[in-house]
Amino acid sequence: MEYFLIPTDINEAGQTPIAFELAQNYPNPFNPVTRIEYKVADAGNVKIEVFDILGNKVTELINTGHEAGSHNIDFNAAGFASGVYYYKITAPGFTRTMKMMLLK
Repeated sequence: MEYFLIPTDINEAGQTPIAFELAQNYPNPFNPVTRIEYKVADAGNVKIEVFDILGNKVTELINTGHEAGSHNIDFNAAGFASGVYYYKITAPGFTRTMKMMLLK
């Protein structure tokens, strides 16, 4: 039987991510709560913002220091209209934006 090593973004010794990552929110589409998971490779300030389809910032979920590791945050969109939204993570040396859909 052959075994293949599958590369991951986890450092086995310390179980900390070796790269930043922003995962697709789950569930997607959602109503009204969704979870956003992200990995932080180095300790530092992390900001996650949500924007509407026109690029207007509608909320800031977090803007604080984080230790390296895996994290998640729930976004409750009960007061928002149905539609497409974008969530953006900004950390030292890393920025990524993903799309999510709110269906009511």
